[in-house]
Amino acid sequence: MNYSGYIVEAPMGIGKTEASLYAAYSIIAAGGATGLYFALPTQLTSNKIHDRVNDFLKKILAPDCIHRQALLLHSNAWLKENEMGADGGPGGNWFSSGKRGILAPFAVGTIDQALMAVMNVKHGFVRAFGLAGKVVVLDEVHSYDAYTGTILDKLVEALRKLQCTVIILSATLTKERRMNILQQPVHDISYPLITVSQNHGESVIETTAVVPGKTVVSIHSSSFFDLAIEEALSRAEGGQQVLWIENTVAEAQNSFSILAARSAGMEIECGLLHSRFIKADRERNEEYWVTRYGKGCDELRRQSGRILVGTQVLEQSLDIDADFLVSKICPTDMLLQRIGRLWRHGDTFRPVGAVCEVLILKPEFHSALLNPEKEFGPTANVYSPYVLLRTLVVWNDMADIVLPEQIRSLIEATYMEIEEDPMMLKYKAKLQQEKAKLELLALGGVSEGTKTLPESKASTRYSEQESVEVLLLRSFHFDRNQNVTNVKLLDGSDLFLPLVCSKKSKKEQRSLAASLAQYTLHVADYLAPEVISVKNLDWLKNYFYLGDRDHDESLLRVAIVGQDEELKSLNGRNASSSYGLSYNPRLGYRAIKI
Repeated sequence: MNYSGYIVEAPMGIGKTEASLYAAYSIIAAGGATGLYFALPTQLTSNKIHDRVNDFLKKILAPDCIHRQALLLHSNAWLKENEMGADGGPGGNWFSSGKRGILAPFAVGTIDQALMAVMNVKHGFVRAFGLAGKVVVLDEVHSYDAYTGTILDKLVEALRKLQCTVIILSATLTKERRMNILQQPVHDISYPLITVSQNHGESVIETTAVVPGKTVVSIHSSSFFDLAIEEALSRAEGGQQVLWIENTVAEAQNSFSILAARSAGMEIECGLLHSRFIKADRERNEEYWVTRYGKGCDELRRQSGRILVGTQVLEQSLDIDADFLVSKICPTDMLLQRIGRLWRHGDTFRPVGAVCEVLILKPEFHSALLNPEKEFGPTANVYSPYVLLRTLVVWNDMADIVLPEQIRSLIEATYMEIEEDPMMLKYKAKLQQEKAKLELLALGGVSEGTKTLPESKASTRYSEQESVEVLLLRSFHFDRNQNVTNVKLLDGSDLFLPLVCSKKSKKEQRSLAASLAQYTLHVADYLAPEVISVKNLDWLKNYFYLGDRDHDESLLRVAIVGQDEELKSLNGRNASSSYGLSYNPRLGYRAIKI
């Protein structure tokens, strides 16, 4: 019980989640903790782990225990609840499910619910109190940027003081990142690795974990987009399940459009997954493609080759197994995550001629060094040009890699300090300035001397452009005689929303709100439909938190999708004066600069 923290570094799919749950069970059973909070980076990953934690609780708790189902905590968790509850309506903000739910003995949710325990937000103390004395599992830590990482370090420090056992799970961390988290020197660079901080952080034990088997991945590179298109089509025509990962939604939509048009007459199925689908379409798409690329899908895999195009959601959230991968260049740690989707399950059917390999779309190093914005394109706005250039050096002329044994060396080679020429030092200095800015912003968010923020403004992930929620509808009109608003959804069905909430029970109100929520998505503020007055959205106040300008909180955006797929404002004008906005169930939400 002198162990106050663990860092478990291992590749995907070998049981990090199960190991953390077993450790939590051992600690709780021995009286060293009072419960469990399992934190993940996204709502999607939280939803998936929630089911696994519930299975775990059913095994360790008595059949009559009321805690055999963990609470799910994130902004859309109420969609999975049976009742809306007293705080489900507008204004029920102080004891919202995130704050109150974290008091439960067992809960699963997004990392922001835990991070706000150390941020200067209203009622943050409720979350700190709720986490005290528990086992806190922080999963997929490699996915956090410098802003979130700084707050996470403060959280780990606070959790130790709250007598928590912290278990950090990651596929890839640098030695420097481990040191920052533990605030202790570390030495071992083996992989996989378990690092234990014992005696409340006074000493560190590093233990190498043994993983049976290894995978050899063939590496190919090209700067020619058309060549990659032909290669993907050729592999899919041969029966392979191809994965194509871009770094931006717009590029994924473009690649999908080209591949879908080319594959139409070749009996090749082509799909697209990214974050800019409404919930209903995204859930339907994900369920469909997981049954083609997931485990135990051999019968469907034998029927035809396929190409699934997407963004980072394909590397982070879904259990998919590809025969061949095409990836746009990205930092080494992200690239390894993507490669981890290749030949994931040993017993999966592979067509004749299939080889475990990746084709990396990347520019030539010297051209990228002279003009990274041009050579990397939109990718330079997503990832640091300095890190991308370091990645090019590491992967240059590489013929193959052996996983998992080379993971650590590849990551350290990308991020370790080396002597560099003046051009690289210029890009490095820019990266360091940006990191320092993010760290300063993050420290401001956890400082007790700064203004206390409402939670909707307490960002746990940094973005130059704020993300807003958008509701897409086909049409709506007011029925003054019945005192209801008739809303037509994108699937053609109708909802009738009473203007007086008391006409519906809480369960009926929740059902209507859940139906509307299926037609929402989040996009960057500058790509969203323009702001509508709260008064003009009064008919939605019983089903959405519309925001309050007096408290500088975000407003819901609403747009009408016409038969031509173009988005219009409620008054019939273009939804945006800067971008042509449209929505298509195959392509998702599109924004084209006017």
